[in-house]
Amino acid sequence: MNPEVQDYNNKQTAADKAICDLLAKTIDENLAEAENKIWHAHPVWFLDGNPVAGYSKLKDSVRLLFWSGQSFEEAGLTNEDKFKAAEARYNSVDEVNVEDLKRWLAKARDIQWDYKNIVKRKGRLERLK
Repeated sequence: MNPEVQDYNNKQTAADKAICDLLAKTIDENLAEAENKIWHAHPVWFLDGNPVAGYSKLKDSVRLLFWSGQSFEEAGLTNEDKFKAAEARYNSVDEVNVEDLKRWLAKARDIQWDYKNIVKRKGRLERLK
């Protein structure tokens, strides 16, 4: 695991750290080719410079975010904003369905919108895959 991500996880409460550690481990295993770093203060995984998955601690939960998740058409994900992002929120490590997470990560690799160039395109997203 990226040491910066481990530091992020270690700063969480025990319950939230367990969620973060499971998410990071599963994402690392299933997106092994992805670059992983702290971006905007949260762990994020990138494929070819494009953000695809990440998580963050919110007041009431840990939020798992997929930048192109609305295109996954998965019941376990909730639309997050005006772009194509979708999320799942967890309050306990027991709520994380690892099989769902692995399926979502496969889709994160195969279904991507171009967030890397969103500023250059003045807020307009284009489908990469």
